[in-house]
Amino acid sequence: MLRLILKRVLAVVPVMLTVLVVIFLLLHIGSGDPAALMAGNNASPEQIEALRKSLNLDKPLPEQFWLYARNLAHLDLGRSIASNRPVSWLIEQRIEPTLVLALATILLSVAIAVPAGVLAAWRAGTRTDRILSVFSVLGFSMPIFVVGYVLVQVFAIDHDWFPVQGYRPLADGWFACLRSITLPAFALSLLFAALVARITRAAMLEVLAEDFIRTARAKGAGEGRVLAVHAIKNVCVPVVTVIGTSFAVMLGGVVVTESVFNIPGMGRLTVDAIMTRDYPVVQGIMLVFSAVLIGVNLLVDLSYRLFDPRVSQ
Repeated sequence: MLRLILKRVLAVVPVMLTVLVVIFLLLHIGSGDPAALMAGNNASPEQIEALRKSLNLDKPLPEQFWLYARNLAHLDLGRSIASNRPVSWLIEQRIEPTLVLALATILLSVAIAVPAGVLAAWRAGTRTDRILSVFSVLGFSMPIFVVGYVLVQVFAIDHDWFPVQGYRPLADGWFACLRSITLPAFALSLLFAALVARITRAAMLEVLAEDFIRTARAKGAGEGRVLAVHAIKNVCVPVVTVIGTSFAVMLGGVVVTESVFNIPGMGRLTVDAIMTRDYPVVQGIMLVFSAVLIGVNLLVDLSYRLFDPRVSQ
């Protein structure tokens, strides 16, 4: 097991290095002077030159990358052009709402999607299967911002059950935090749950057609035991895979969801940085998101061994 973990971790290193190079080169891909673009149309030549020196853009490209990588090794993501604050400090201030929203979305999606997918496969071809399939298609098709506005209108404005917008930090208590994150989590989990439910249904249909399922039924095992003991464990690998691979979709949805519900998280920070052309902040956020995605996929890869001991390569 230790050898497998080491092998997977070492495989991540070149991926992370490639991501690092791509994020660094994004500043140099566009046409024109990067310093002039970030400084804005009203900036003086002196201001542009000062910005160029502060970002090391006056140095050769290999030296720029070396300085960038060296700063990252010291956990230095640079300073914001707009606020002149460290990018790491800005991310630290905004990371909690995004993490809470992401965790709540994953738990809610899995709690809804896996039982729905299993039920749809077990009742394949029946009215229950068709109803769940319709809801799955609707959830996969509806834009997140539309769902968010509908939830706000119904549950926040019409009934006043949840706050319209904003975020209550964990320091204010779990109940206040969860109450503020409920509507955003539901809006974001609709797409996520629809995708997981469809994959769960397809995987469960394949498992239920296997010989060992027929053998279990022939030995007199009830349907509940067949599903809970024999079938679901064999569905975990594809379900966990789709959860990991669709994590990028969820992070993209976080940007939209946080804008709709006015949550001061990483999504809002991304939008604000793009609007102000604050490239060091955009670069730092992309690096953090990339590291999270790579880490999630690594954990998903390592979790296969827990569900299927045959996975040893």
